[in-house]
Amino acid sequence: MSKMVIYDPAMCCSTGVCGPSVNPELLRVAAVIENLKKAGIEVQRHNLSYEPQAFMSSEAVNNALNKSGADVLPITMIDGKIVKTSGYPTNEEFSEWLGAPLETIKPVTKVKVNKCSCGPKGCC
Repeated sequence: MSKMVIYDPAMCCSTGVCGPSVNPELLRVAAVIENLKKAGIEVQRHNLSYEPQAFMSSEAVNNALNKSGADVLPITMIDGKIVKTSGYPTNEEFSEWLGAPLETIKPVTKVKVNKCSCGPKGCC
């Protein structure tokens, strides 16, 4: 089975699905990853705000950031190779790259969203 790692841009919460306005794309990705997890398929996800060392530890990610800046994020890697930059995988790409049936990863209609309020130390 292929190993997927997603390198997210800096976000206030670890999943990016918190706060007063939720990005529907981040909501979709969180739901797909949760469904993959339920199917026994693990997808690693690193947030630049919380795990900058993960970005520095990957030579390919580090090089992409040095060449193109933060606009290259999110970066998706499969088995250590960059397969997509500047956007999250589509449901079809998740399915193809991880060998999971499309029905398995379809986002659910109800996803728990953490609401948080920003304070002097940031969100969440």
